[in-house]
Amino acid sequence: MKKFLALLLALVMVFALVACGTQPVDEPKEPTEPSEPTGGTIYVLGPTPDHGWTAQAGVYAEQTCAEITEAGTYKATYISASSGEEQVDQINTIIANGDAVGVVMMALEDSAKAGQEALIAEGIPFISFDRIIEGPDASAILNTSGNNWQCGAGIAYWLQEHGMEPGATLLTLIGDNGTVCSRRQEGFEQFLRGELDYYDAAEDEVCHTTTVWTQEQIDALCADYKYVCNWSADGAYEYLEQKLDEIVAAAKANNGSLYIFSQDDEMTFGMLNLLEANAVSEETKADLKDLNVYISAIGGMAELYAVMDGTSDQAVIADTYFDDMMSVYFSPAMFKDAINLMLDYLAGNWDYEVGAGKYIDVWIVDKTNVDQYEGFTGH
Repeated sequence: MKKFLALLLALVMVFALVACGTQPVDEPKEPTEPSEPTGGTIYVLGPTPDHGWTAQAGVYAEQTCAEITEAGTYKATYISASSGEEQVDQINTIIANGDAVGVVMMALEDSAKAGQEALIAEGIPFISFDRIIEGPDASAILNTSGNNWQCGAGIAYWLQEHGMEPGATLLTLIGDNGTVCSRRQEGFEQFLRGELDYYDAAEDEVCHTTTVWTQEQIDALCADYKYVCNWSADGAYEYLEQKLDEIVAAAKANNGSLYIFSQDDEMTFGMLNLLEANAVSEETKADLKDLNVYISAIGGMAELYAVMDGTSDQAVIADTYFDDMMSVYFSPAMFKDAINLMLDYLAGNWDYEVGAGKYIDVWIVDKTNVDQYEGFTGH
């Protein structure tokens, strides 16, 4: 009996070992691709990155779209253009795709208006960034930009602090005829009329006009020397190459001071480049050197910060011909903020009424605080 039980036990062990040996082995699983976002597409329209502020804004937009797509809820696509008409075509394609949950649009020109009107007709929510086009702005879920009125007010305050009074000689270099520059001009004039204070967000300080100007005084100040440069250093260069002799002579005959309301860093570089190229007569250069010259800018290009902090080769030019210079801080990173606001809207985290505006604080950067800021690459 013991022999039989031992044999039986041995057979059981053999069958158990055979069974264990024939168990299926788990094969290693092939890696799977991440699933496509299921929430639809956020389309972001903006400039073709070429140079300066627009280039960096486009870079920030591309980065933000990639981050949104990687997060997985939405696909986000950045589409660049070089004209407002091209943006209208892009919007027609977006509508035809049928997958848009929202559009964030930095309109390049007012001719992009037809595209925004098409979004409104299709009921596609959109955020208007930077250039705000009048008409469609009333139907945007939000209009957002840097505070252009405060850019103008800040420059008016700074020029007034350096002696600008009614009757002064003023040169105005304008980007284009859109809302960005019109609002900068409005803020400049509103400050002088005492209707708008300049709020220095960096210092948390409110600054008032020291003299309330009449509209007639402002009109006279802005009447003679102004030019639309199309956001271009070359545009400013070409205008000043023709007009600087006259402008300097007028300032010399007036009270010996010249004030420059440049609405973008690029145009300020137009002035610097002209002087560096010796494209000005020796007489005008000598007179300019003797004048009190105060030049402004708006943006935050690293190259202009290098002029102000003395590390650029052009700092010598600035020190020779300008008594002081500044640039209102206006970061292209605001485009990232605008895109992320669309995420807030889609998540239901939204308190803005249709057509509302959200305008981001700006402040003056000059040689006293330029070391606190990192500029964006321009040229």
